[in-house]
Amino acid sequence: MSLKDDLDAQVKKIFKEQWSERDGKVVPEPSDLKLSNDAVKLDGVVLYADMSESTKLVDSKKALFAAEVYKSFLHCAAKIIRSEGGDITAYDGDRIMAVYTGDSKNTSAARAALKINYARIHIINPALKLQYPEAAYEVKHTVAVDSSKLFVARTGIRGSNDLVWVGRAANHAAKMGSLSNAYPSRISSDVYDMLHESIKFSKGKPMWEQVTWTDMKRTIYRSTWWWGIS
Repeated sequence: MSLKDDLDAQVKKIFKEQWSERDGKVVPEPSDLKLSNDAVKLDGVVLYADMSESTKLVDSKKALFAAEVYKSFLHCAAKIIRSEGGDITAYDGDRIMAVYTGDSKNTSAARAALKINYARIHIINPALKLQYPEAAYEVKHTVAVDSSKLFVARTGIRGSNDLVWVGRAANHAAKMGSLSNAYPSRISSDVYDMLHESIKFSKGKPMWEQVTWTDMKRTIYRSTWWWGIS
C-alpha cells in the first residue's frame, strides 16, 4: 500500500468510526486510551505557563545561557504545578501545560500561577543576577488558567503518539498566555468565581483585577501578585 493509499484509508476510518466515550475524574495516561476513536470526558482546569520573549533570548544570548534560563523556569514551574496537585500534560519549547481536576482544581491552579510569579521574582532572577551580574537580561513570563469540560483522545501513530485536549479551556488558556507579561497571572471568570476567598483577597485587598478580553469577548482577571513559597 502506498503512503497516499494508507493516509486515505486512515482518514476515512477516523471520520467514519463511532466514538467510544466515558466520563473520567482524573487525567488519563496515554495507555488508558486506544488510538481508535476512544475518549475520556472530564471537567478540568487547564494551566499554561509560558516564558516570555524566548525568541529574543535565543537570538541575542549564547545557547548555553538560554538553555539555563529555559531549564530554570520550566523546573520551577513544573515543581510548583505538581506541588499544587496538577498533572503536567505537555512541554512545548518554553512553556508547560498542566491540567487540574478535583474539588479544589480552580484554587489550586490559580495559587500555582501566583507561586510561579514568586519563583520568577524571588528565586530565578536573583540567581541569574548572582551568576551573571553583567547580563542585561531578566526572566519574564505569563501564566493563564481556564476551566471547561475537556474531551481527551489519543492521537498520532503507533510508536509516536500522545493525548490531545479538546475543549475551550485548552485553547483559551493557550491564547490568554500570549497576552502582555505586564500581568504575569490571568484566569477566566469561570475560574475566579470558584476560588477560595484566601486566593481572592490579601488583608482585604483584591489580588485580581477584572478586565474584558476583547478578542475572545470574555471577562477575565489579571494579577501582579505573588504567593510565597516555603
